[in-house]
Amino acid sequence: MAKQEDCFYGTATVGEKGQIVIPAEARQALNIEKGEKLLIFGMGEETIVITKLSRIEQIAKHLTVKLGRMRRLLNKANT
Repeated sequence: MAKQEDCFYGTATVGEKGQIVIPAEARQALNIEKGEKLLIFGMGEETIVITKLSRIEQIAKHLTVKLGRMRRLLNKANT
């Protein structure tokens, strides 16, 4: 089985009220339950990222580490 970051779960169609349905396979694999809060981020003009509210702290830590590495690389390049 592929790692979760490598999975494609299908498509979703935006309904009349702006709602989308997350495919059942994705809900099961990502353990998304009824009533769970999700965060919706826009990236650029045409990209949407959806993540669980419960995962935002882990995402923030991950991004902090990545940004630290990029800063160190940029500092090395500028010296």
